[in-house]
Amino acid sequence: MIVVTGATGNVGRALVDRLLAAGRPVRALTRDPQRATLPAGAEVVRFRPDDPAALFGGATALFLYAQAGTADLLAAARAHGVRHVVLLSSGIIQEGADETHPIHIMHATAEQQIRDSGLQWTFLRPNAFATNALQWAPQIRAGDTVRGVFANGLSAPIHEDDIAAVAERALLDGGHEGATHRLTGPEAITNAGQVAAIGTALGRELTFLETDPREAGPELFPHVPPHMLQRLLQTFEETVGVPPEITDTVHKLTGTPARTFTQWARDHTEDFTGKA
Repeated sequence: MIVVTGATGNVGRALVDRLLAAGRPVRALTRDPQRATLPAGAEVVRFRPDDPAALFGGATALFLYAQAGTADLLAAARAHGVRHVVLLSSGIIQEGADETHPIHIMHATAEQQIRDSGLQWTFLRPNAFATNALQWAPQIRAGDTVRGVFANGLSAPIHEDDIAAVAERALLDGGHEGATHRLTGPEAITNAGQVAAIGTALGRELTFLETDPREAGPELFPHVPPHMLQRLLQTFEETVGVPPEITDTVHKLTGTPARTFTQWARDHTEDFTGKA
């Protein structure tokens, strides 16, 4: 049995699909099982850390989001038979990183807790997620202009299913224990280029209208706490004109090249039209 936390998230859902397709039993943890709409083949369980037997009984491996991990949860997993944990960490953790950044602190803490737990581990450190582009979906549904910051900010966004494919291999194959895998998409693209690619996938011409970051606020970043916004904008500014890290880890570990942002946009047209 493989336990998947964050099973309704972008990566977790893709991983559940992959593990079921591979014929492996999956226990999908979610805070709201009734609304999860997960595949019938998965054992869907409410994520209640105070009931570890229900979460981990009979399981041998765990896919973990950093936000879900605590020392107590890891100890409970180990006590109930889990031996290997694959953590969805972050590419922000690297040599020379700003260790005071809140995102760095969260993921570095999760990694250290796992090292201290006595469990075997594999850390996945993806950089930019292609799904970050979903922040523009409301604007794209409403019209052909997208307001945003730093049109020339560069990244190599990774498809969530490519992250899931690497997680699948780390969970099912031997040899990943103690490994750290840095994950990216296959090519660099600007923020304006992402919007254009989404437009192409939709058969529309979309325009990226750059906004002064000093004027950016909740209307552009509705899910970012106010105390985090300036830190986030600084991080985005540092990507302007700077070639991003690009790895071939997805290809090496899965045998299939990582998908481009253009492919991601084609896979997600319904998210930008609202039509299922």
